[in-house]
Amino acid sequence: MNPILDVVIRSLCVYLFMVIAIRLFGKNQLSQLNAGDVVLLLLISNAVQNAMVGENTSLEGGIVAALVLFAANFTLKRLMFSNRGFASFMEADPVILVKDGNVDQVALRKVKITFDELNEAIREHGVEAMENVKLAILEVDGNISVISEDKDDQQTHYSRIKRKNKRKYH
Repeated sequence: MNPILDVVIRSLCVYLFMVIAIRLFGKNQLSQLNAGDVVLLLLISNAVQNAMVGENTSLEGGIVAALVLFAANFTLKRLMFSNRGFASFMEADPVILVKDGNVDQVALRKVKITFDELNEAIREHGVEAMENVKLAILEVDGNISVISEDKDDQQTHYSRIKRKNKRKYH
């Protein structure tokens, strides 16, 4: 077989395996990037490198492997954009955690967020009490968006903070 075609096929197989593995084991495995997660990522990349390029350790082989990964990722993103069902499978839908001050305990258990973590996120948005939260949503990227209402002047406030330690679910 052509060595370049071999690299292309191997790279596609590894890419598909990694996408499926991340989906099955939960995106939260990659969202909080603590020291253990960084080590895991480094070990995974080292483990799959040989599977992608095989015996071809040339510059050309490495560039072809990288190009195939970029193309596969671009194609996956296009599929997600054009097919809502596929996108929903790859990235779970947003989850409403609080509505009109009432916490949805079932939703919290489903996404594995504790009440204390939710309270912390609410405070990060500058909201003092859960009763002031009109809506809190766990977004698909693992961030919590908060819409609050100031009872005094009946003004609605929306804030979305990119958390350093995101929480994702599967």
